[in-house]
Amino acid sequence: MVESDRDVELVVAAAGGDRGALAQLYDRYAALLLGVAQRILGSPREAEDLVHDVFLEAWKQAGHYDASRGSVRTWLLMRLRSRALDRKKSAANRAISMEAPGELAEREVSPEDPALAPDRTRVRRVLLALPLEQRAVLELAYFEGLSSSEIATRLGTPIGTVKSRVAAALSKLRAELGAGSREAGQ
Repeated sequence: MVESDRDVELVVAAAGGDRGALAQLYDRYAALLLGVAQRILGSPREAEDLVHDVFLEAWKQAGHYDASRGSVRTWLLMRLRSRALDRKKSAANRAISMEAPGELAEREVSPEDPALAPDRTRVRRVLLALPLEQRAVLELAYFEGLSSSEIATRLGTPIGTVKSRVAAALSKLRAELGAGSREAGQ
């Protein structure tokens, strides 16, 4: 059985009231969600509260999960990211800290499913290969939830430049990550 199929079965079981299924999803994804939440919120305590809230929401909304729209992992991550950005935007604005190249590689990563380690390593390698300006706009968009105009204001850069950097970075990510998945399939 493919791991994602097992995840779908767990969500279906959770929708039917199976607490054990939810516990298995928690065991499988809590560390990953906690790492993302800490990165977005900057506070371990807030991150723990958010992960708890996301799993409660997943428990209540499990019956609405639609496998055709994405994996269970993606479903949980998108819920978490959305809630984290809502919390962050409701809090006072914080100054951005632009990471120097290499800090991304050194950042402590929460333990998660070892099967995901090769993907995480590959994505981190590709991100580190991006020019700092391109990586910064992607991080601001993803982790801060900023729009292109908000990024332009934050960085003091013309909006056209921000959009060009995002497009170039995404193009490089698609090319590199797509090439890696094609090589793995051969």
